[in-house]
This record gives sequence, structure tokens and C-alpha cells, in this order.
Amino acid sequence: MIAGAGPVGLFLACELRLADVSVLVLEQAEDPSSPLKRLPFGMRGLSVPSIEAFYRRGLLNDIAAPQSAQAGSSNRASPAPHWMQQPRRPGGHFAGIQFYEDNIDTSKWRYRLPSPAGASIAVEMEHLESALAVRASAMGVEIRRGLGVEDFEQSDEGVSIRAGGEMFRGRWLVGCDGGRSMVRKAGGFAFVGTDPEFTGYSVEVEMADPDQLRLGRHYTPTGMYTYSRPGTIAMVEFDGGAFHRTRPITLEHVQSVLRRVSGTDVTVTALKLATTWTDRAYQATTYRNGRVLLAGDAAHIHSPLGGQGLNLGLGDAMNLGWKLASTIRGDAPAGLIDSYARERHPVGAQVLEWSRAQVALMRPAKSSRALEAIIRDLIETRDGATYFAERVWGVSLHYDLGGGHPLVGRSAPDFALADGTKLGDLLRTGRGLFLDFDAHAPLQALATRWSGRIAYVVGDARDRLGLSAVLIRPDGVVAWAVEGAPDPEGAAQAASRWFGGPEEARQSA
Repeated sequence: MIAGAGPVGLFLACELRLADVSVLVLEQAEDPSSPLKRLPFGMRGLSVPSIEAFYRRGLLNDIAAPQSAQAGSSNRASPAPHWMQQPRRPGGHFAGIQFYEDNIDTSKWRYRLPSPAGASIAVEMEHLESALAVRASAMGVEIRRGLGVEDFEQSDEGVSIRAGGEMFRGRWLVGCDGGRSMVRKAGGFAFVGTDPEFTGYSVEVEMADPDQLRLGRHYTPTGMYTYSRPGTIAMVEFDGGAFHRTRPITLEHVQSVLRRVSGTDVTVTALKLATTWTDRAYQATTYRNGRVLLAGDAAHIHSPLGGQGLNLGLGDAMNLGWKLASTIRGDAPAGLIDSYARERHPVGAQVLEWSRAQVALMRPAKSSRALEAIIRDLIETRDGATYFAERVWGVSLHYDLGGGHPLVGRSAPDFALADGTKLGDLLRTGRGLFLDFDAHAPLQALATRWSGRIAYVVGDARDRLGLSAVLIRPDGVVAWAVEGAPDPEGAAQAASRWFGGPEEARQSA
């Protein structure tokens, strides 16, 4: 059972169904649509790991469909954001300080190959959820809306949930129900971190004198604001998060904050849409309590600066899905389900630190402005732009899976085999993959022993990056790789670690 039908919960449901696990998704909201999920505030950038995940599951074309074709889209014309109205193409930003694609040295990313999964894709949240819901329903996921989890009890055999006055029972429960997760609270998960320094505002307004505001993003003595025509504004005021979800957002209040932050006497004549947010950064100390797991914002929250929250949650789902499915099927090796938190918790902690560092740079203080000048100089260098791209795009993602080849623990390159087949196509079934470039007989015999859980593929690649064979987990992470003559014993140990005992041992048991 999954609490929450946002992108994380729906993608996790698809991953579980790919392994033939029955899934029930319970969502508190009766209607998934919301103005905040549409342009201009509903735009999100997908990072490399998220794009690769959708590509490897055959979802990328649906999710990256042109805006005019997006199901559920408002089809409302929206001006290009300020960062697109520049002569150089920006690759992202750190606390509003942009780095540019023409400054990034991709040659330093030795183990990346050309792929449909590019550096970034912008998607509308409503369309993303719609595409995932369509896929989940087509795969047999049951989605029940208007039923938020109220409480639950767990035993050694399963979990009983009360939601909307009804009772549900399953073997596992995953909380994907957002930053105010009821599953996290009811499950007694410790949630620790740092309190907010500011209240952030995203508003759409009409103004009597819009030319008083400068286009783009600007630091000021009292905060920061970003302005795009005709009236889309994001701004932060360092008030300790005092206004967030404490009072109604009125026109008068928005005008007052905008005047203080921008240092102008701009007049707001209409407030069309408004929401607040903060930089509160908290993380669950563990992602598992018995048969209850957390993923997405239920496990970690931070400011939306840089848009990494959605990508962090999708990464949780990709990492957890095959491990939970294997555990439910009964063929998981010991400790597989606990490797989810062991791998993803450090990634979440790193994103929270990244968020805190941006807040430190945004503070309206002379020390922050001095630091900003240094970061601007660094980010404009080739090495600096490459470093920030690695972090923002997710290219540097790496799980510590032990020693061996430097590719182990990283996303598998999108190898193109001689027959035109791409690695991304081979991972659509959700099984592991033994890719043997030189048809080594010992590896073929080894792969046969795990034939139900690992596909064995032979074929040379147009660029094999010096490798002779590679073992890839269902989430696309390299579990074992070798250059030259393979070590069958090492490959067998890697297969056992991630896929359990071979088929004959499992059948005998």
C-alpha cells in the first residue's frame, strides 16, 4: 500500500507492478488538479537520474510531450522565464547564480555516453502526475482518491490502515504523502533538521506600475526577488518563516512584502494566485520502521531552491521499487530492503546541505554578498561550471557499493550495441542485466543460474568504454564491471549480493 498519489507514489507503484506486485494507492485529495501544478508555478526541472529512470521504463516520451499536447494542461499561454531570454543558455543555478552550458566540460564525465536522457527537461507537475497515473492504471494499480491515511497498526505479517473511515490491509506500507506526512507521524519516525530562516512567496499579480521592477533575479538588502512579465514573482523575506501557513495571503500583505524586498513603491492591483514556502530542512533519521517505509518529501524536506526535491523523491522510488518487490516475492538476499535507506539517506542529506548552503548565500548580509562575489567568479570558470552542473544535474550520483571498478555504484552508461539496441531499452522489463561484450562462456553459465531475475545479453558496443562485461541492477546502477578477462567468482558474488541465491538454490529451498 502506498500513501500519496503524487509523482513519487505513482512512480513507485509502477515499479512494483513491473515486478507483478499488487498495489493500492490511497490519496487524500479527491481531485488531483491544482492551479499550483500548472504554469507558471507548476514547472519543474527533471535532473539526469530522473530522466534516465523514465527513459529506462519507456515513460520519457509521454512525460516530455510538448506542452500543447500535455493532458490536463491549462493550455494557457505563459511567457518564457527570464533565464530563457538570454544570449547564453543557462544550465542551472546555485542560489540564483547561473552557470552556462557552454562553460561545462562534459569530457570529464568519462562514463557517460550520448543518450535520450539529456541534462534536463522541464515538465509541468500536472502533466507529470497525469502521465504517471495513466501508466499506473494501465499496469493494474488501484488508485483510491479522497482517502488519506489517518492511522495504522503493523505486525510481523502486515499493516492495517484506517483511511476515510475504511480499513485496508497489506503486507507493506510506503509513505509518499508529502512533507506533512501522516505516515511518518503515525509511524513514530524521528524527523530532525534546521528551522526556516525565511518565508518564500510565489505570486501571480497585476501591477499598476510593473516597470518599477527589474526583470530577472535580484539580491536586495532585505531579501531576493525574481520577476517575469507580466506578473509572475518569486521572493523571499528573512523573517524566520513567520508567515508560512499562519495567515491568509492577502493582496495588501503581498504588496507590503514586495515593496520591502524590492525597495520600490510598486502597487499591486490584483492578486491572482499565491502560495508560500520556507527553507525548513528536515530529514527522517531512518526510512524504515518494520513494514513501514518513507519516500519523497515524507522522508526529507528542504527549500525548493534549484528544484531538487522532486528529483530526490523520484530517485527514492527507483531505488526502492525493485528491492521491495524482491522482498515481497521472497527472493531478496538478506538486508536488501535495508540497502534502500543505506543508499538514499546520504543522498538526501547531501541535498539538504546543498539547500542550506544556498540559503547562506542569500542572506541579506555583507558577508553573504562578499561570498556571492566569490561564487560568481568560481561558477564562471570551466571547472566551476562543470562542478555545479555535476551537482545540480545529478551526474555525480554515486552509491558506495564497495571496491572494484570505478563505475560500480554509478548509473550505467547508455551503451549502444552493434545491432542498434540501447541499454535503456534493455532495462524496460525491470530485471537486472548481464551485458557481456565478448561472449565469455563462464559468464553465460553464471547468468543462466539467475535467469529468472537477470537478463543475459551478448553483443559488442559501439563504445564499450574499455569494459568487457557489466552487471546492472534493475534501477540502472552498475553492480559489477570488469575490463579484460572477467572474474566469474566476483560476478557471482555481486549477483548473489543484489539478486539472492541462484535459481536452482531458490527452487531447492
